Amino acid sequence: MEPVLESNAFFMAIEYLAIFCCGLSGGLMAVHKRYDLFSILMTSWLTAVGGGIVRDVLLGIFPPVGISDRGLVLTTLASGLVVAVIHPEVDKLKWTMLVVDALALGLFAVNGTSKALIYHASGMTAVFIGMFTTLSGGLIRDVLLNEVPAVIKDRHWYAVPSFVGCVLTVLLGKALSAGLVTFNAEMIGDVLIVGIVVAMRILSVVFNIQLPGALRRHEAHLPPVQPSRYLRRPVIHPQAHDSGASSHSRNRDDDDAGGDNDEPRTSGGAK
Repeated sequence: MEPVLESNAFFMAIEYLAIFCCGLSGGLMAVHKRYDLFSILMTSWLTAVGGGIVRDVLLGIFPPVGISDRGLVLTTLASGLVVAVIHPEVDKLKWTMLVVDALALGLFAVNGTSKALIYHASGMTAVFIGMFTTLSGGLIRDVLLNEVPAVIKDRHWYAVPSFVGCVLTVLLGKALSAGLVTFNAEMIGDVLIVGIVVAMRILSVVFNIQLPGALRRHEAHLPPVQPSRYLRRPVIHPQAHDSGASSHSRNRDDDDAGGDNDEPRTSGGAK
């Protein structure tokens, strides 16, 4: 049994377009790093199908789709070759790439979560696998190119829309299993979920919507330190031992010197 979006030729074409654009974005970063053609192709391939490889490995599907599906592999390699030639033009398509990247975010979230449910994963496990499918490709790319991962660096909504899409896909899948919705209704629901993910991602960038960070604190309100009722343990370490030994030897030398000076007077007085 295939995920709903993979059972329709139109949605498959959209998914291939999303994978192609993911390969373009990965290869473009390698071009900016001035790497050779092989590195560009490898980065495009890992960016586009890295999430699918992680998903299939977690689900125990061997060989993973990233090396077994000829169409996907050729699509990623074609994206690497294309970006190696027309990278100046791709650099100017920022909003187009943003929209397609958001579309890939939604498609991978729904696809990965649905595939996990098909392999009898629990709802929580399916959400995690859907998140891995969505975020692993970019994470592998950024680690490979020695960059801060986009899921951490990008303060706009990136992981949040994919999480929402994965949770909604689980709820829809459970409703289908319970007989509450039909197969066609699930397909429509999956399309709506992809639209929600895309809208959340684009709106967060357009209106600069960010998640809050840590709470800013100007003062630390800590309880007063109470005096200890117990004796403090002596600090014993080599330097303290050496300094104590040297001070002890100096005191002993001073006592010896004082004793030597008093001895003639004592003997003189006895005489």
